Amino acid sequence: QVQLVESGGGLVQPGGSLRLSCVASPLTLDYYAIGWFRQAPGKERELVAGISSSGGVTTYADSVKGRFRISRDDAKNTVYLQMNSLKSEDTAVYYCNAYRGWDSRDYWGQGTQVTVSS
Repeated sequence: QVQLVESGGGLVQPGGSLRLSCVASPLTLDYYAIGWFRQAPGKERELVAGISSSGGVTTYADSVKGRFRISRDDAKNTVYLQMNSLKSEDTAVYYCNAYRGWDSRDYWGQGTQVTVSS
């Protein structure tokens, strides 16, 4: 059974940083594009950052550009989301998604809570 497991969430003060990790097993992420999504209470799930299967292309929501950075380490089968200068509006459950375009395989993690509050 394929699993994506997110970790690294928690409570942080405004202006602080967190690094989220997404580890896949037994899936190997080499041929998957990865997205980090988030969903705040009462809001729709939104794409925060994405990275291509090669790692050569990244995309970010306007609200996080310049503050968040997505990266991948295929040797560790792990994708990261470095989040800096966190704001209260970044509070949400963050989900990892792996997508393989040629056969539309699509997997989601269970989510990790990020709370930005003083």
